[in-house]
Amino acid sequence: MDDLNCTELSRCIELYGKAIYSFCWQLTKNQSDADDLYQETFLKATELRQRIDPDGNPKGFLFSITLRLWKDRRRKFARRQRIAPTEALSEETDRACTDELTPEEIVLSHELCEWVWRAADNLPERYRVPLYLYYTADLSVEQIAAALKIPQGTVKSRLHHARKAIKQDLEARQYERA
Repeated sequence: MDDLNCTELSRCIELYGKAIYSFCWQLTKNQSDADDLYQETFLKATELRQRIDPDGNPKGFLFSITLRLWKDRRRKFARRQRIAPTEALSEETDRACTDELTPEEIVLSHELCEWVWRAADNLPERYRVPLYLYYTADLSVEQIAAALKIPQGTVKSRLHHARKAIKQDLEARQYERA
């Protein structure tokens, strides 16, 4: 992809919009919050457009903005919860994992996908965020390290621990590969 003109908001949206929205969805788990976070990300990117280096990693820069905004929201929410607690609403998500299988294979595949997503959702944030960036946003280890402002070795270690935890969760559920 051509990153040279990413300082223009429309070009950034064209190049990275889908990946950013997918990441917003992974973080928030509902459409309304994902929409808000997506919009805030590009508003903030507009404010900071002079800091986007088109030769560097504009995609990682946008992901770091998204992550920072999400963390700020969570901090504010936690503060509000201490003052006036509210019940969290849960939303079921439909995650299609595969096509062109027999009905039985589709059911089993969906079940496995749900197990993997639940296991990933239950990981501590330090492991979950790099996992989402790597698998859903298609960022490289180097890009994740830049976005999270941590060493590449730490990213690799966190990905390893996340995969290991998911594997242990699946084994605890007695999932066996066919």
